[in-house]
Amino acid sequence: MLKTRVIPVLLMKNGGLYKGINFKNHKYVGDPINTVKIFNDKEVDELVILDIEASKLNKSINFELLENIASEAFMPIAYGGGIKTLKDAQKLFSLGIEKVILNTSAIDDFDLVKKLVESYGSQSVVFCLDIKKSFFGKYEAYSFSGTKKAKMLPIELAKKMEELGVGELIINSINNDGVMKGYDLNIIKEIATQLTIPVIVCGGAGVLEDFKKAKEYGAHGCAAGSMFVYNGIHKAVLISYPKYEKLCELFKEN
Repeated sequence: MLKTRVIPVLLMKNGGLYKGINFKNHKYVGDPINTVKIFNDKEVDELVILDIEASKLNKSINFELLENIASEAFMPIAYGGGIKTLKDAQKLFSLGIEKVILNTSAIDDFDLVKKLVESYGSQSVVFCLDIKKSFFGKYEAYSFSGTKKAKMLPIELAKKMEELGVGELIINSINNDGVMKGYDLNIIKEIATQLTIPVIVCGGAGVLEDFKKAKEYGAHGCAAGSMFVYNGIHKAVLISYPKYEKLCELFKEN
């Protein structure tokens, strides 16, 4: 396994997979189970699945679908979306989900984060920090799928989640989401250099070189969605993932 992780991210709603730009205008791109099977064949090391409607629309977690996905997956899965209680997390873990990813519920309830860490360990709890630049260029944190501004600044939230014991942090750029023109390197550097836990970056990857740049700015792992589901300038849906040897060469890892 690579030291610098490269993780496909699948966005799910209504039982299907969708892709959008800047957390908006999501278009259907396929079936999650078929997509997971393709990623199995491509020997993906890990996978992130996010339900983009669960918190925003107060929907229940689709445990049945996640059970079917987990039963088909050869790789560990981290899931986020609609996780509100210890019972939700317990159910997910029992289905074979390895990590839970929190955003809205963590921002609204620090005590839930603490209880999850105490019950299941830091390695099982991830915080996803959704960040958007304001009109004046100031970074702001958001919840509810990018629709509600948090009261704390992104770096304050990141440090708070580390203090509460989360095992890793995902920095998810709303501005760069789906654009495929590179990660926001400035916010990666600002946050990753002030934390001791691993930082995964998401939002903007379009070419392999973007992964290398993110690592140079402090990222421990790189997540991407559009890059792994689209092909060509017309964005035809084609599930892909780089060869292990190519990633080793990119990161100069053995």
